[in-house]
Amino acid sequence: MGFLDLFFKKKQVVPKEPLVEKSSAKLNPDEQFVAGFKALGGKFLYCTKPEEVVSFLKNIFEENAWETAFCFDNTLSGHLNVIEIAKDEKAPVFYTACEHLIVDDASLLFSSNQLKEVKLTQYPENFIVFATTSQLLFTKDEGLTSIKHRFKKEIPTNISAIRDYMPHKKDPNFLNYGNMNSKNLYLILLEDL
Repeated sequence: MGFLDLFFKKKQVVPKEPLVEKSSAKLNPDEQFVAGFKALGGKFLYCTKPEEVVSFLKNIFEENAWETAFCFDNTLSGHLNVIEIAKDEKAPVFYTACEHLIVDDASLLFSSNQLKEVKLTQYPENFIVFATTSQLLFTKDEGLTSIKHRFKKEIPTNISAIRDYMPHKKDPNFLNYGNMNSKNLYLILLEDL
């Protein structure tokens, strides 16, 4: 095979390696997502009652000595009665929801509904994300399709994903150089199914 053949040859599709090793017992989607999320450095908190959310938030803020959070979602700011809500992105932590939790790569999918038109890189390094188990989908394609169907009249913009939860980790893969969507991320997952 010549040098030019490399450029004109059809691209081979290489299957992705799963984040979590397949064991003899198959994991359900919730477990598969959580295992992948934790393997990528995410911090996971599970609740069965809405009241537990405020308790977890209080513990996270005490553990990190955070005094303020940035949150512009009125439905979530009620959870933050334990701390002061900052008016801009200069707070040490951003508290938000997300569009979907993606099982196959343990990523979180956001849109302008959560981020407005601000790039992920302009938000604080620390994220606390509130989500429910009904937001779990297998692939990003399913997530994008869901967003398209839910917001038929006005599809949100600024669709972004976070898949790296260790911002200070050095990635030896040079293809990931410049991935600034890395966040120190806590996920509070409420069971709603």
